[in-house]
Amino acid sequence: MATRARGLRISKDIEEEIEREMRLRGTTFSEVATGLLREAIRMRRVPGVVFMEGPAGRRSVLAGTGLDAWEVISTYKSVDGDYERLKRSYEWLSESQLSAALDYYALYPEEIDARIEREEWWTPERVRRELPFTRRGVPGTD
Repeated sequence: MATRARGLRISKDIEEEIEREMRLRGTTFSEVATGLLREAIRMRRVPGVVFMEGPAGRRSVLAGTGLDAWEVISTYKSVDGDYERLKRSYEWLSESQLSAALDYYALYPEEIDARIEREEWWTPERVRRELPFTRRGVPGTD
């Protein structure tokens, strides 16, 4: 992705917050500021989606649920795009929460599809092979 230098005036308190994030993440001021701007734009475009930190890094989440957007979209794909079946799969979510996931996917399909692909890579066989400590019982007896 091509980048371009732009002048931007920010207050001292915002600068300090970005520098704090920079130290925590071990990255540059520009990378932190760009990431924050990207997330802010996405949250403004799709109300109901927020970003959270997790073991897999920053991820888009349905606000108030802890449920990743990719999880809802993966389910939606598994029911062949049947919205009624999706609603039954997540009956505790509101219409606006489900809509937020679908709207986010419509705008950012590359992000969601890449995450679904990463998750599908972890088949039960691969988990057993790559993470043998996850097996039950005595090692070597499965």
